[in-house]
Amino acid sequence: MSDPAISNNIESHLVENRVFPPPAEFAQRARVGSLAEYERMYRESIDEPDKFWAREASELLWQEPWDQVLEWKCPDARWFLGGKLNVSENCLDRHLSGPRRDKVAIDFEGEPDDRRTLTYAQLHAEVCRFANVLKARGVGAGDRVLIYLPHVPEAAISMLACARIGAVHSVVFGGFSADSIKDRLADSGAKLIVTADGGWRRGKIVPLKANVDAALKDGDGQVEGVVVLRRAENDVTLKSGRDVWWHEAAAEVSADCPAEPFDSEHPLFILYTSGSTGKPKGILHTSGGYLVGTYATTKYYFDLREDDVYWCTADVGWVTGHSYVTYGPLANGATVLMYEGAPDTPDQGRWWKLIEEHRVSILYTAPTAIRAFIKWGDKWPKGYDLSSLRLLGTVGEPINPEAWMWYRELIGGGRCPIVDTWWQTETGGHMIAPFPGATPTKPGTATRPFFGVDAAVVDDAGVEVGPNVGGKLVIRRPWPSMLRGIYGDPARFQQAYWEDYKARGYYFTGDGARRDEHGNFWIVGRIDDVLNVAGHRLGTSEIESALVAHPAVAEAAVVGRPDEIKGQGVVAFVTLKGGQTASKETADALKKHVGTSIGAIARPDQIRFADALPKTRSGKIMRRLLKQVASGQTVTGDTTTLEDLSILARLQASGEE
Repeated sequence: MSDPAISNNIESHLVENRVFPPPAEFAQRARVGSLAEYERMYRESIDEPDKFWAREASELLWQEPWDQVLEWKCPDARWFLGGKLNVSENCLDRHLSGPRRDKVAIDFEGEPDDRRTLTYAQLHAEVCRFANVLKARGVGAGDRVLIYLPHVPEAAISMLACARIGAVHSVVFGGFSADSIKDRLADSGAKLIVTADGGWRRGKIVPLKANVDAALKDGDGQVEGVVVLRRAENDVTLKSGRDVWWHEAAAEVSADCPAEPFDSEHPLFILYTSGSTGKPKGILHTSGGYLVGTYATTKYYFDLREDDVYWCTADVGWVTGHSYVTYGPLANGATVLMYEGAPDTPDQGRWWKLIEEHRVSILYTAPTAIRAFIKWGDKWPKGYDLSSLRLLGTVGEPINPEAWMWYRELIGGGRCPIVDTWWQTETGGHMIAPFPGATPTKPGTATRPFFGVDAAVVDDAGVEVGPNVGGKLVIRRPWPSMLRGIYGDPARFQQAYWEDYKARGYYFTGDGARRDEHGNFWIVGRIDDVLNVAGHRLGTSEIESALVAHPAVAEAAVVGRPDEIKGQGVVAFVTLKGGQTASKETADALKKHVGTSIGAIARPDQIRFADALPKTRSGKIMRRLLKQVASGQTVTGDTTTLEDLSILARLQASGEE
């Protein structure tokens, strides 16, 4: 047994010694071109935050200046007090007086191979026109609008139109069910829904309008209208007096809609985190601080240039799609690629074909997608010209070191820096990540904090722990893009994020982490997922990384199950690479490999092979369900967001080889 005095600290055993300095040519042109420059700017942002954030905010367009940069009374923050701006104006209008007017803002490709481009001038006109559609339907400042669309330009247009008139949008991911829509309508009090007849996914039509109808079938007096985009041409029913086609409503209004000024703390959007238990949390973000944060992180971390073609593969239904498809890139005047469909339709080379044909220079995607590509085989990316890429990014969860190396070598050709970003729906924007021209990178670490982010690893008492000691990841001071609350539930806001370190005023992220002797942060998993094995607290991500480092493994998910002797046993669900055989011999080899890489304490008690892991359509592995499968329990809870329900049945029928 470990010493009880330190048993609450998360143990870290995986060692990574590979270091990659920023490419010299990249660093010469980068916005932050050296570690010394980063450290100087970071120090200023911590020592003189008002000065630093005022300078960043001044690059945006304010209709009225602010009087005070920050007012902080934990847990309530108010940024740029007295200032007024319009988020839509900052993403569109301010680009129209120069050469960006005719620059492509959105370069769209649908799954059926239909294509469309919108310049900044064209996007501005579309947003203004739809803002007038909303106003004609009775939507005004402060009203909530639920957006349930496929990943098409109209999703961004809807968001920007809401921002233009001060309406508060709540985007619901197009893979969610009618019940999910109903829950979010009830909580947000939305008065209007924007949806589509359907969207494309793996050659099939997702019946979006039918889901909306099902959500409203019992009647919902608060919803006054439904605007329906004609996308998939499937048959739908429009309810007289409530529903209207987008194109018909747009034909009746003008494209003239001046941008109104709104207070910096005016609500911009509510985005619901699904959660494993209880009702979803409506994360509330406001206008000024959120835009400053997403503008600055996009500018610095992606090192945007005028000729870049930037592709973030996330759907707008997630916070990544809010911050790094819509608001951050468009505020920076970027050209954004949007792709509607799945990465394996019509074949597993679809993404690489998109990069080749659209000459993508920045790719920002999830580790779960990278691991899927590894499973599918190297032949797919090798069949396309990826030489346009100059920067790679990852988002959504910690990336396993070997997946990081595959991404670097095969996709980036060894020349592209990797920006491995850690952040949350609640943080609004990036919090910890490498600056591509300044930060030496190691596979598996998000490296250093962004400007103004005072991150630390602490024990249960809130005391910062030493290098390479695991603990809880906290943020010790406010940042501009931070959430402003849980919509309609201030008590839950306090309990969920601030209660653990209330006396110190720390925001608790819910993640476990360690910080190495060079100041790099290593995320070791959600605190709820930390395993307690014979008194040792082990992060699941390190065990998963050890498994993925084995040449036979494409992807792994590790969970705990009750164990009478050890407290918890380690169960690993493993997907093998093509050509590998699921057998007892393979399972034994993987157990031995983990024991050698980390130590005997982390050696899995059981290896369960799977052709796929249960994931949401956003690519998140649903470990909550895997825990139930590993423990032999009946799977309970919401499974409507799963990409493929049949995976669960196969897992429950399988066992250890």
